[in-house]
Amino acid sequence: MIIRPMIAPTLLFFASLLGICIALLVMQSTNLALLAALCSIASLILLVQGYIRHRRAKARANWLILDGSNIMHWKDNTADIATLRAVTDYLSQLGYTPGVVFDANVGYKISNRFLDDRALAKLLHLPRNQVMVVPKGTPADPTILTAAHDFGARVVSDDRFRDWEQTYPEINEPGFLIRGGYQNGELWLDLPTASQRSA
Repeated sequence: MIIRPMIAPTLLFFASLLGICIALLVMQSTNLALLAALCSIASLILLVQGYIRHRRAKARANWLILDGSNIMHWKDNTADIATLRAVTDYLSQLGYTPGVVFDANVGYKISNRFLDDRALAKLLHLPRNQVMVVPKGTPADPTILTAAHDFGARVVSDDRFRDWEQTYPEINEPGFLIRGGYQNGELWLDLPTASQRSA
């Protein structure tokens, strides 16, 4: 699908290719052909940049920031990385990009030792740049909310983040906080409607 900002470079690219053909075949002018070739290269660069921007914007629109330390306890109130992995897998299948933020002590809860971003990303089958462990002594909540703000994303957690309402007023916007859990062994998520996602 060609988006509007890419129409001009697309037309310029094809016009430049046509110009090369006319300059070489009809006018037999290498100078005009060279100029048309430079225009086609410039328009191709603009097309590639536009495509990359479009893909980044699309991916960014699908980000969800997950409160990893909270979600791990959704099943049987026990810290289990498999519970979180089920949620990230499910969201990925729906086309979302999950970004997971953990408290510093997450490793001790699931394996009696410190685990960093790389180790947790491996356990979740996610790229490392989608997982973050906050530094020791730092609460995860402001990092989660800042990431959501920066990415224009929603937050998946059962935490209400009431201590942060003044700093992050979007907490009170409908659909910003996505609750979830397990009921009769089945995962449920209060995912936003299409109108809330586009808001």
